[in-house]
Amino acid sequence: MAGSDKRKQSLYFPEDMLKEIQAEAARQDRSLSWIVQKAWKIARKEIRKYPSINDAEPGERPDDDID
Repeated sequence: MAGSDKRKQSLYFPEDMLKEIQAEAARQDRSLSWIVQKAWKIARKEIRKYPSINDAEPGERPDDDID
């Protein structure tokens, strides 16, 4: 585990996505940070399968299919 090294970072989400994250945080009585960290831990193996933006052809980039 990374320990207690805490760094402040600004992240920007589309409004609808942020509302969903906020609703889930409220439902679980957790912080936004906790929800995002858990989501990353769950999704990181799948995300690492995506090619680098420098390696992907147009139309194949991971962000091409984000809603």
